[in-house]
Amino acid sequence: MPTLGADMSVGILSSWLKKPGDTVQRGDIIAVVHTDKADVEVETFASGVIERMLVEPGSEVPVGTPLAVIRESGEAEPTAASEQEARLMISPSARELAHELGVDPAEVRGSGPGGRIQRKDVEAAAAARDPARPPPSAPRPAVAPQAPAAAPSADDRGAAMRRAIGAAMSRSKREIPHFYLGHTIDLSRAMSWLTESNVHRSVSERLLHGVLLLKAVALALRVVPELNATWQGDEVVRHDDVNIGVAIALRGGGLVAPAIRHTDELSLDELMHAFRDLVTRARRYSLRSSEISAPTITVTSLGERTVDTVFGVIFPPQVAIVGFGAVVERLWVSDGQVLPCPVVSVSLSADHRVTDGHRASAFLVALDRLLQEPEEL
Repeated sequence: MPTLGADMSVGILSSWLKKPGDTVQRGDIIAVVHTDKADVEVETFASGVIERMLVEPGSEVPVGTPLAVIRESGEAEPTAASEQEARLMISPSARELAHELGVDPAEVRGSGPGGRIQRKDVEAAAAARDPARPPPSAPRPAVAPQAPAAAPSADDRGAAMRRAIGAAMSRSKREIPHFYLGHTIDLSRAMSWLTESNVHRSVSERLLHGVLLLKAVALALRVVPELNATWQGDEVVRHDDVNIGVAIALRGGGLVAPAIRHTDELSLDELMHAFRDLVTRARRYSLRSSEISAPTITVTSLGERTVDTVFGVIFPPQVAIVGFGAVVERLWVSDGQVLPCPVVSVSLSADHRVTDGHRASAFLVALDRLLQEPEEL
């Protein structure tokens, strides 16, 4: 079960899209998982043959729990004994204790991460089998299997999403020392170039100015790469891939922020296509697990709501979020003349554990410079 949100601890397996014996390639969609925010398509990260499914549809499953077993290409088919061994997740000391106590590990319910069997689970199984035998240590009572959890109804999705967003944002403000910077960028050249460029495109292929902003953010991260990172444990981890999460408002309320992978490597036309596709699928509650888990930074915009400035709250475990307001006409001094110009206000919310005002300012300066050369994006 993949992690599909900062505070996600469980997900509901809605359905399998493959069956045992099917051949799959890395990236194939094999299942659909229901979360508070969306029904997410789960991709496989291995190529091979599906040996068996470990979870039934409708089951509520903790993050990290194996969902299926895939025999990779070239791997020998398992025997019955090795198949049972592969199914069990048991610590070496727990396996040794099970042998000493005469407990069959296949009959033990694990309480560790992903259902891993630990010593206390073996002790509990031995005590349950023979109450007269004193366990080596006080066992933790075995947990009775629970009936599969049903997916929440459509009426409950909005409330569940608000709870999920609230939990993530509360964690963000509680754990991340935010600081904020703002800047106003002259978009005269960018908007003129966009108008001229769209003349040669059909209506369905025309670029939106938001695509220029996304590409400029992606390229600015090459100048200040420490913002393209996540905070894991007690340290920052920088990422080579620039996967920008795009905050998308949903029609029923709430929002999601799935990633456009390798944003810096896409042409503007490719980026426009990817953006349209992502928005369409997000509003159908149909996103892929890699899109939910991949963002290395997020961009949010309230320009369509005519908001001038937005200061975002960082999505954990990311370390920054960029906010854009509406493109508006303002009197602007250019080459010694005061002229009406299209401008946009941009904000940066950043994690002070990772960067500081000097480096964050360098990011905004790079962003401004890139938008003055739209033909190079």
